[in-house]
Amino acid sequence: MTDRSHEPSPAVLPPRFRAVPYVYARHPHAVAPGDLIAGANCQLYAYAFLAHHGLHAPALRSSELWADESTTTRVDEFAPLDLLLFDGGPRPDRAPGYGAHVGVYLGPDRVLHLCREVGRPAIWGFADFAARPQYARLLGAKRCRAAGDRPANPGA
Repeated sequence: MTDRSHEPSPAVLPPRFRAVPYVYARHPHAVAPGDLIAGANCQLYAYAFLAHHGLHAPALRSSELWADESTTTRVDEFAPLDLLLFDGGPRPDRAPGYGAHVGVYLGPDRVLHLCREVGRPAIWGFADFAARPQYARLLGAKRCRAAGDRPANPGA
């Protein structure tokens, strides 16, 4: 038997983030930000977790998040609370990031996410994602910018 006592558990999360059920239809465009009571998809859950830690993530679906340059920036070196996007690889019929799974980087080899397979919040390592075809590729990471770091709105 393998000793897994050193592995992080959702039990270390703030109480409101421990038992959120996965519900695909509860995405950022469908419900109020942070409304996790009836469940969430991966984006809604990740954005609520960031908000709990004082970061604002825009209510974007994954392809919109990947394309966004006004409130997030792409990063190559991860820091805690960066958003990570996973998918099964490029598809010619989809924009980059379309349908990507979103998780929150917690630290070395630890990603908090909410997925259909588990049904509740989970903390996985990168090998756990790589072992699943739908998450095998780490598309990249996005970091939420502080309000003062956002580009000026030329249309304002």
